[in-house]
Amino acid sequence: MKIFMDTANVEEIKSYVDWGVVYGVTTNPSLIMKSGRTQAEVIPEIAAMVEGPVSAEVIATECEGMVKEARELVKIADNVVIKIPCIPEGLKAVKILAAEGIKTNVTLIFSMSQALMAARAGATYVSPFIGRLDDIGVDGVQLVANIVTAFELYGIETEVIAASIRNIEHVEKVMLSGCHIATIPTKVLAQMIKHDLTDKGLATFLADYEKSKK
Repeated sequence: MKIFMDTANVEEIKSYVDWGVVYGVTTNPSLIMKSGRTQAEVIPEIAAMVEGPVSAEVIATECEGMVKEARELVKIADNVVIKIPCIPEGLKAVKILAAEGIKTNVTLIFSMSQALMAARAGATYVSPFIGRLDDIGVDGVQLVANIVTAFELYGIETEVIAASIRNIEHVEKVMLSGCHIATIPTKVLAQMIKHDLTDKGLATFLADYEKSKK
């Protein structure tokens, strides 16, 4: 499973890219706003930092506007992917963009049927939202697992990005689901490398090393 970062904070991305674990990045208007910068400022920097896809979201909600924005956004860098909401106008835009060879990430997926329709429209990626489903009492991780299984069953090549991840448990469960990608917020990514036994073990090793020098 590939690790993407779900953030628009350039400094955060750089620090984790240096670890060698981050393949791609997803952004959205809310994350761009939190960064205190504009999408036009942030996306070029992020695209230059990571090897894999960088999702930049359109603002328009009708097909023509989405397509127009998408054609401009992909000029930024070869690894820019267009993030489009799962609505009827969005599917129309995905079909047009797919025909032009422009990669898309259909976002705000909350059901298997939405994922199927997005994939059949030509989406490169679909992003089911785990945390927001959990908030309404629906098992978001199970949805991800079901989409992965269905896509494999029917030979659908669209990749599944587990999104709206809230904690390490979400990450570990989607790993077992066969999900292709998890896009992870910085807070959770930082927690993934931590374990008390690692810290205690390292402290013991270092202490023993100091003793051995005496």
